[in-house]
Amino acid sequence: MRAVQFRKSVWRFAIVKLLGNWLPVATSPLGMVALREIEPHKLPSPRWVRIRPRLSGICGSDLAVITAESSLLLSPLTSTPFTFGHEVVGEVIEVGSAVTKVRVGDRVVVEPALSCFVREIDPPCSRCSEGNYACCERLTEGVISAGVQTGYCRDTGGGWSEEFVAHEWQTFRVPDELEDDVAVLTEPFSCALHAVLKAMGCLATEPSTVLVIGCGTMGLMTIAALRIVEQILSKPPSQIVAVAKYPHQKDWALKLGADKVVGVGKQTYRQLSEFTNAKVLQPDLGRPTVLGGFDVVFDCVGSENSLNDAVRWTRANGVLAVVGMPSEPKVNWTSIWFKEIRAVGTYAYGIEEWQGRKVRTFELALQLLKEKPSLFKGLVTHRFPLNQWRKAVQTALHSGRFGAIKVTLHP
Repeated sequence: MRAVQFRKSVWRFAIVKLLGNWLPVATSPLGMVALREIEPHKLPSPRWVRIRPRLSGICGSDLAVITAESSLLLSPLTSTPFTFGHEVVGEVIEVGSAVTKVRVGDRVVVEPALSCFVREIDPPCSRCSEGNYACCERLTEGVISAGVQTGYCRDTGGGWSEEFVAHEWQTFRVPDELEDDVAVLTEPFSCALHAVLKAMGCLATEPSTVLVIGCGTMGLMTIAALRIVEQILSKPPSQIVAVAKYPHQKDWALKLGADKVVGVGKQTYRQLSEFTNAKVLQPDLGRPTVLGGFDVVFDCVGSENSLNDAVRWTRANGVLAVVGMPSEPKVNWTSIWFKEIRAVGTYAYGIEEWQGRKVRTFELALQLLKEKPSLFKGLVTHRFPLNQWRKAVQTALHSGRFGAIKVTLHP
């Protein structure tokens, strides 16, 4: 079968790292990724299923790995060669003898986290036991090789292929009325929903002002999740300001519920200060000092620039939620200390408290997508067949040029 695979290579990593800012070497034969013919993966146990992807999204974390920009901190928690693709809607084509949750022919989305429940480790680790299974502490054990998620483990495969395998615990049936181009957004929407619920739980009162930095898929999903949660839980609507790099992102941010969108540039600080009445002061060197700011800031980029802006624009005793995957940026933590900011990482999904019950984030995300599918229609802007993966990745990397939001692959 065909699969877009990453294979570890020190010299290829060095070439991409050195030349990637000037040449498209990451998707060239000199890069670490290629479309290959591989053997289909075996079902690791009778509780696993085989899935044929219908659509698989390209995530910012995938792009960071391909372009050698991701942190090497997680490298011991992956196994190579791995097949990319953790945002997947697909069809079950084979089930193990002990599977009871799904049947052949079911259309499903896959929760990628490779927790103790997926690895069939009993008893599970403390994090999995308490419902924070995306933060599993036994990611190198069990019936499969090391891997934080589907798409970063050599034994599972991933959605950028003709088929892959998943534990039945990872699968969720897609409602018939939900189209593939909305269902494929379940994974990023789950991440945004988890971030919103976690950040809001850190505040003693409801936030009146929220800043979302970055309006790629994750930023837009965060805006949508904020508005949906406020509406369903009858919370007072917050004033949402978004920072967007491109015009098409600004249009989507406003459509999904932002009250104001500012661009990236010299006027950003001035515009944000006008909205919040914050004082912006210039220190002897470096970025401005901000007194005041937003109750909650969601950094949906994770770059050195965005994180340094985020810590400045979070008000004293406010909450900074890091949603975008950081690499190894240099961040001035003085604002966090001086303003007693609560900085929280918001990774993936888990068990949420929702209207008096406990529910898995994926289950809740599917429910909300089913209730408001028209809100998300059109966010998948590009579809490419698997053999055009290079063009797909370049489109995602240069989203401003192509007007891209979510770029997808299909077999």
